[in-house]
Amino acid sequence: VSLLLFNLVCLCSHANVHGNEREKINSDDITRILDRLLDGYDNRLRPGSGGGVTEVKTDIFVTSFGPVSDVEMEYTMDMFFRQTWVDERLKFEGPTEILRLNNLMVDKIWTPDTFFRNSKKSISHNMTTPNKLFRIMKNGTVLYTMRLTISAECPMRLMDFPMDGHACPLRFGSYAYTSSEIMFTWKKGPVASVDCPKESMSLLQYDLVGQTLSSEIFKANTGHYSVQVVHFHLQRKLGYYLIQTYIPLIMVVVLSQVSFWINKESVPARTVAGITTVLTMTTLSISARQSLPKVSYATAMDWFIAVCFAFVASALVDSPRGGLKRRNHSVCRSEPDDAPPLPIFLQQGSAFPQIPQLAGTSPIDKYARILFPLAFALFNLVYWYIYLAKDTMEQARDLEGAAFLYK
Repeated sequence: VSLLLFNLVCLCSHANVHGNEREKINSDDITRILDRLLDGYDNRLRPGSGGGVTEVKTDIFVTSFGPVSDVEMEYTMDMFFRQTWVDERLKFEGPTEILRLNNLMVDKIWTPDTFFRNSKKSISHNMTTPNKLFRIMKNGTVLYTMRLTISAECPMRLMDFPMDGHACPLRFGSYAYTSSEIMFTWKKGPVASVDCPKESMSLLQYDLVGQTLSSEIFKANTGHYSVQVVHFHLQRKLGYYLIQTYIPLIMVVVLSQVSFWINKESVPARTVAGITTVLTMTTLSISARQSLPKVSYATAMDWFIAVCFAFVASALVDSPRGGLKRRNHSVCRSEPDDAPPLPIFLQQGSAFPQIPQLAGTSPIDKYARILFPLAFALFNLVYWYIYLAKDTMEQARDLEGAAFLYK
């Protein structure tokens, strides 16, 4: 038994020594490979310079999407941006299939001058070290991955707000190389090249319903440039605006119609109720516009507020309408030698008899009690049917009106 244990220990020690020697040999081989690759390598020249077109394959993994600002018309996203291309000058022979390198190697070889055309602010993460992944395959294929945070503009048409949807673009391409030198393509095709996991979405007011990918050629004075485009389709959530705006507006209109049930003799009470609802409506309309940019056209919410305001104003106008008519009858007639006349509202509940012409319900109030709720219910039915049945998602726009699809 002792002899067997001694043999096992010797065998393990021998294998450990050979493993350390193999690791040392591989490290030395990789160092020689890198030195050989960089010997005479000019990182100022793109692969195939003076010859064919360099194809750069791209794909994106979104780690966080949001927030989206309606006022600034922009959105923010955090992502891993991957680029792959073939550089014949980086082919090598050796014991390893892939050279896994850090960011120090990036500055020593050629990389695409990719930039985001519609970004307002871009951040490359550098904590604790630059967040970059760099690999070279045996056949000269290069994989370059960066972690970026992009704030990009998202033009919005708010006519259908808050039932609207938007196609927020992300455009990127080469800054200096034209399409005859560098051509960008989607690595996994126009369906799977952008990955947006549901758990990475941090949107409060929108739902990310999907994304569409395309390739474009941007025409400029300096040439034609290859551009990759991703449109993120965002559908606004209606719940917040229902609770904060629509339901309060409906309740204010309903309360304004209570004045039709107040006795027509109580002109002050009806007037106060009408003015209160008008002021409440004004406050709600102002607060509803604070979260929106100052656009020059009316949104769907503006139309709803305008119609609700018209209903409330109509109820207010009807309240003192009879006041002018009743002014001549609002004082009891008396003989010259009698006591001074008393207003009719002071006679309520007193021994003075009411004026028969002022008692009861006005015919207009009788009609308004039925017509106003019916008209408002009909308006709501038409309004919600039009906007909920309508496809409010914006269509993707061409790049500044000067691009065409590359096929």
